[in-house]
Amino acid sequence: MTDRVLIVGGSGRIGSSVAADLVAHTKAEITITGRDSAAGEAVAEMLGSQVQFLSLDLADKEGLRNAIASANIAIHCAGPFHYRDANVLKTCIEQGVNYLDVSDHRSFTIKALNYKSAAEKAGITAIVNTGIFPGISNSIVRQGVEQLDEAERIHLSYVVSGSGGAGITVMRTTFLGLQNPFEAWIDGKWQTVKPYSDREAVEFPSPYDRNGVYWYDMPETFTLPDTFSVKTVITKFGSVPDFYNYLTWWVAKVWPSSWIKNPNVIEFLANVSHKMTNFTDRFSGIGVAIRSEVTGKKDGKSSILCSTLVHENTAVAAGYGTGSLAQLMLEGKLKKPGVWPVEQALPTDLFEQTMESRGVTIQQEWLSH
Repeated sequence: MTDRVLIVGGSGRIGSSVAADLVAHTKAEITITGRDSAAGEAVAEMLGSQVQFLSLDLADKEGLRNAIASANIAIHCAGPFHYRDANVLKTCIEQGVNYLDVSDHRSFTIKALNYKSAAEKAGITAIVNTGIFPGISNSIVRQGVEQLDEAERIHLSYVVSGSGGAGITVMRTTFLGLQNPFEAWIDGKWQTVKPYSDREAVEFPSPYDRNGVYWYDMPETFTLPDTFSVKTVITKFGSVPDFYNYLTWWVAKVWPSSWIKNPNVIEFLANVSHKMTNFTDRFSGIGVAIRSEVTGKKDGKSSILCSTLVHENTAVAAGYGTGSLAQLMLEGKLKKPGVWPVEQALPTDLFEQTMESRGVTIQQEWLSH
């Protein structure tokens, strides 16, 4: 039997990167969906004979149900996830179809995790937050935690060049993330943090080197403390060139809350940023860097394991994160009924194998106090 994969929102930048990864690593028949038929057909043609396009609006629940029913795995790539309900996951549970998504927002992740027992009863494996960050980043943290005898503190930093090769949806996501303060796990208790506050200079590998990062609300902020018994989890994000950081900080710090919560203002900011990054991408590139520091005890001594990853295309790297999980599920190597953040579902040995097969190198270095 031929494996069939449905990618909801598969004609976008992230969705098409997931499809490209599956074309490279599986023999599955892939259906990508979207609302723009001309754009979707063009993406499908570019990806080759394994891929076909289906015009589908998420509001069409009957069409969605039929599309999911004919698949082995459904992959949800239709962001921004701030606005989404968990209907794609719910439909997968009803149809007995495994599920992945590239979600990147706390509210959606909570909605999805609420279906854990329903997914378990249905025998389906559902994994959320599976792209690059969250996604590969979470697995890098797990890899680090497992090398310590006891983990106490996780510090995750990300930096993205320009647009990251992603579309306007990612720009919307960035500004939507400025709307509300959020809870972070610091010194063993939940504390309220303002988005894009507390700039910190972090040393990334070349070509990023020293770059500013800021507090940013991501699902890892609460899934990592749930997964690992640590006292502190810090998640920070920054952009290259650095003036994008200052512009975003200015919006977060100075603009009235009512402006930032206005959908028209978000759309304006997203469009302006998209045009700006389209220009600066030719100078900055569209890559990503991740730096994970896990602090704890090793052989009775205080130790820090620093792990880093760099990739020249953020969207492609996100495709690796999700595509590798889909590959493992299709091959029967990853089965864990329920709904899980990626760090709770993916064993480190499988993570390392799939990253190696995609040419992704994770550098590790022990630091001392």
